[in-house]
Amino acid sequence: MNKPNSNHISIPSEIRTFFGKAGGRSLLIKGRAGSGKTTLALQLLEDLADPLKSFYLSSRVSDLALFRQFPWLEKEEMRNRVIDASRVLLKHLHSETDEEPLDIDNIEKLNSAREFLRSVSDEPLAPPSKVDRTRLAVLLERNRMPELERIYDQVEGNLPDKSMIIIDSVEGITKKYSLDDEELVTCIQKDLVEGSNSDIVFVLEDSEGKTLEYLVDGVVKMDFKSRDGRRTRKILLEKLRGTQILQPSYLITLNGGRFNSFDPFKRYDGDIRPWTAMPDVDGQYSTGITGLDALLGGGYDAGSYNVIEVDENVSNEEYHSIVVPILLNFMAQDRGIFAVLTGGDHAESMKKDLVKFISEEQFSNHIRIADYFTTSSTAPYIMALGTRNADEALRTWNSNQEFLRGPENKPIMDFTGFDTLEYLRGGEVAIQHLLDAVAKIKISKDLGIGILKPGLRLTQEIMNMADTYFKIISIDKCPCIYGIKPKTMIYGIVNDVDKGTPNIKLVPII
Repeated sequence: MNKPNSNHISIPSEIRTFFGKAGGRSLLIKGRAGSGKTTLALQLLEDLADPLKSFYLSSRVSDLALFRQFPWLEKEEMRNRVIDASRVLLKHLHSETDEEPLDIDNIEKLNSAREFLRSVSDEPLAPPSKVDRTRLAVLLERNRMPELERIYDQVEGNLPDKSMIIIDSVEGITKKYSLDDEELVTCIQKDLVEGSNSDIVFVLEDSEGKTLEYLVDGVVKMDFKSRDGRRTRKILLEKLRGTQILQPSYLITLNGGRFNSFDPFKRYDGDIRPWTAMPDVDGQYSTGITGLDALLGGGYDAGSYNVIEVDENVSNEEYHSIVVPILLNFMAQDRGIFAVLTGGDHAESMKKDLVKFISEEQFSNHIRIADYFTTSSTAPYIMALGTRNADEALRTWNSNQEFLRGPENKPIMDFTGFDTLEYLRGGEVAIQHLLDAVAKIKISKDLGIGILKPGLRLTQEIMNMADTYFKIISIDKCPCIYGIKPKTMIYGIVNDVDKGTPNIKLVPII
């Protein structure tokens, strides 16, 4: 059962496709301790399995420990599956059967024939009516294994419908019964996956599991690493038999004890709606982004200078996901923006972007964009500064600022792309511009926002003067943001589909 996710974060589509195919599938989850293997396994159980036909067998922790770590498991439909797979299974022994086990050589031939027919036939084979216990019977000659016996019974009771079983962990079972990991995985793969059309998820304590990978249908690896002292997580799709892997790696979070991966970001993914302004709080300007306002303690302070650094691998679409709401929310409250755009942006592209959400009249009345290459323009929102006459350029600059402030002398936003300024006027002039802008903003109620690109000579000076300093990066096609001043964790940027484009949410990467 594939559940839609309103936050555009979920289980990767390749894994959903993999388990959505006819017949049984086996997936091996590996990774270091603490990487989120159990969280993923439980999320698969909730999102992809029938509540009445799925079970979670944990050999590592008790039910109560699981409920403490994952409070959402307390829901009745999840609690029943976890209890059935751990405490109850350990209390029940599979009843003795009078049936003689089938000859293993004949079963191998039947399984091979079944696999061949499945590969060449367009029609699915008839579902089994009885669970294949051939491999299990061999293992039971050495030890009784009540957990596995009970699982086989449960799977058989669900036939012809498909079951999903989570085994967490492989080593927990094999050590208990003195088995090799390969023996257990082969037994379940042949009997339950191939012979009984069950979906099985194996959780491995070993972070590599090279000897088991060839036995199963799919392999994913959970991993985490540090970035600027902040933890990020990802899932790597190493093998998914019969499924095209369009994106081999996804950024993930375990926020709230749940597994979620971030789909590649699409800025206009969903309803495009007129912008609704978020109100300011006293002495602060709302960014138009609830999560960013919270990190800033309410918004940008009036009279502050704020820097957003954009990493070199961030696309314009990802960069605009943060910048557009900030610009829209400022203009929507009848305030003007005085802009020097970053390289790659220009006045007409900005207009095209913003008038999706505000009227052309609002845009023309509330923004002035510096153009250093034209001497004149009929567009009211373009400041033509290409003249060689410095006094004329200064008059154009000042008159446009006065227009934006109006007779009420309203505050304005100074929005500056420093890569453009440094390229056009040199590093020393750009630094002097920054000093002048910051000084004026500090003694006014204006708002300064500087956009910083990698490799600029004035980076350190900007960092020293900034009241806030945030950085936008891209991880596995997902834009992320984190604060250096103030220091914050990393947040994934996703569309807020409840409010519609261009509203976004910030999801903590935990």
